[in-house]
Amino acid sequence: MTVTWEELGWERLAAGVGRCRLPVWDCTAGLVAGEGAVLVIDAGSSPAEGARVRAQARSLTGHRVTHLALTHPHFDHVFGAAAFEDAEAFGAVGVDAVLTRARDREELRADAVRNGLAESVARESADRLVAPRHLVSGEWTLDLGGGCQVLLANVGPGHTAHDLAVLVPGDPEVVFCGDLVEESGEPQAGPDAVGSRWPAALDRLLALGGEDALYVPGHGAVVDAAFVRAQRDALAARFGVSA
Repeated sequence: MTVTWEELGWERLAAGVGRCRLPVWDCTAGLVAGEGAVLVIDAGSSPAEGARVRAQARSLTGHRVTHLALTHPHFDHVFGAAAFEDAEAFGAVGVDAVLTRARDREELRADAVRNGLAESVARESADRLVAPRHLVSGEWTLDLGGGCQVLLANVGPGHTAHDLAVLVPGDPEVVFCGDLVEESGEPQAGPDAVGSRWPAALDRLLALGGEDALYVPGHGAVVDAAFVRAQRDALAARFGVSA
């Protein structure tokens, strides 16, 4: 019996492309299915949540998850990565250090607890973090088979020093933005944000996707280019960046 995207709480965006909004922090997990290869974008906030995403991806595609892209190193996007141990993992250059240095892991754990994750879950998640083996400095094309090629682009810094976007060509094109774009609240700028360069990162996102793409934020509903452009202008004003 075929499981539909809707039955599992996923939103289908294009052929073989979808996303779900995970509970509590409204964090996006993305899915791109090729021919026998499956990419998941962001892993959720714990190994258990990552395992649920992985199982649902298999139910929807009929294949195991072969690739994982981490858009940036915040707990609600990376703490589920331990559930994807046998997938080829990708991140922006520098994200490996954040996920392996003891002081950075401790800050991720502490931030998760401050935001409501149980201490025991946060500690287990931080202890089990593994850095992506593939680090993207510019652009990297993933061939998922069946004519499905996905572009990973290091478009930051902005929300963090290590922001990765994922472009899925097609009709429509789909851009997974990570937290460079947020719809369900104001963009969050923590101590690791690089506000002076965030607007330029959104310019690069817009150049990747163009006017007709669907832009999938790290939190919230899918938006269009006009929304991204307006958020770019608001961030420029917020951080004193000239247009």
